[in-house]
Amino acid sequence: MMKLVSWNVNGLRACVTKGFNEYFKEIGADIFCIQETKLQEGQITLDHGEDYTPYWNYAIKKGYSGTAVFTRIKPLSVRYGLEEDQEPEGRILTLEFEGFYLVNVYTPNAKRDLTRLDYRMEWEDRFRSHLQQLDAHKPVIVCGDLNVAHQEIDLKNPKSNYTNAGFTPEERGKMTQLLEVGFTDTFRYLYPDRIDAYSWWSYMPGVRDRNVGWRIDYFLVSSRLSTSITDAQIDCHVVGSDHCPVVLSMEI
Repeated sequence: MMKLVSWNVNGLRACVTKGFNEYFKEIGADIFCIQETKLQEGQITLDHGEDYTPYWNYAIKKGYSGTAVFTRIKPLSVRYGLEEDQEPEGRILTLEFEGFYLVNVYTPNAKRDLTRLDYRMEWEDRFRSHLQQLDAHKPVIVCGDLNVAHQEIDLKNPKSNYTNAGFTPEERGKMTQLLEVGFTDTFRYLYPDRIDAYSWWSYMPGVRDRNVGWRIDYFLVSSRLSTSITDAQIDCHVVGSDHCPVVLSMEI
């Protein structure tokens, strides 16, 4: 059994003061992925013991974006960014293991006024191509903040959000395309009809208490791995960020 965790920590230095290390130790993941680290090399010291090796992809811009993976399993190789673009925003880490690739991603936000939607669409195409190239060699596990609620069931108020960033037809369409080329949304694979299952909530007062949220954090797997999924959970009780961790258990 392998356990993997993904969490957009929305600033790791802040999250550490809100229970990150305690959750990390409690969950006991084989691979723990984080997004939106918002730091540079040397700005934090973590002590997770000798069991874990960290891999960091820092954004060039200080206090912005960034991803990291802590793994008990030694990877065969590590790539930073996409093949043709080193991604100065530090959004992608690709680790190759013996039986699969792991891709940790923090997908660009289209912004409230959708000024970054065109860039987001182009980025999505390159990212999907990256995953397909990997998948041609061995199965892929993708995790992270994909910044999209795919279906109406994936957010509390779909009707009032149809033209808002994260739920535009364009963004949802790119998610559909990704699934159609051979990937499976692990949570919906196990729980296709579960409602009120969210991973992000606005910081506005009372929003999280009333569970007015969005499910925008995912584990996707190459569809041929679907039968290996044993559980997919959303740890909504963990409150160190505006996102909560999502967890995948697999027989792999």
